[in-house]
Amino acid sequence: MRATAVRRIEQLRTRIVSNARYQEGEEPAEDAAALLADVEGVLGDYETLIRRINRTNAATAIDAGGTLTDALARRDALRWRHHVLTTAADAAAGTNQQSYSRQLRSELKMLSALPVAELRAQADQAARELRELDVRIQRSNWEVDLLD
Repeated sequence: MRATAVRRIEQLRTRIVSNARYQEGEEPAEDAAALLADVEGVLGDYETLIRRINRTNAATAIDAGGTLTDALARRDALRWRHHVLTTAADAAAGTNQQSYSRQLRSELKMLSALPVAELRAQADQAARELRELDVRIQRSNWEVDLLD
């Protein structure tokens, strides 16, 4: 329901932008003011839905680790951890740089300041934890009814 509301809001926003100005002597394809009124209704429904989701998440224990809200916070942190670790490993390995090779022995040699293999292992562990946590979150999404 949330994804549908977000899509609808984005569609209305695009239509509003397309019809916000029109050439003198012509009529816009749609009434931008009416579209703005429509989007206000969808936004109200969206806000109500998000409030219900947040209340449900705060009241739902998913395991000994805490509530669904706690699990969502952990998932966000794990996503960031994985992203930072993989980015650091790529930078240390030089995979995000243009292919550079030394032509002469007198040219400067690039060295890694970080242990690439260790970073990749840590990133793999974070990805594994993230997948396992995401499965628990998805399972609870199917098992728990939305609170009013």
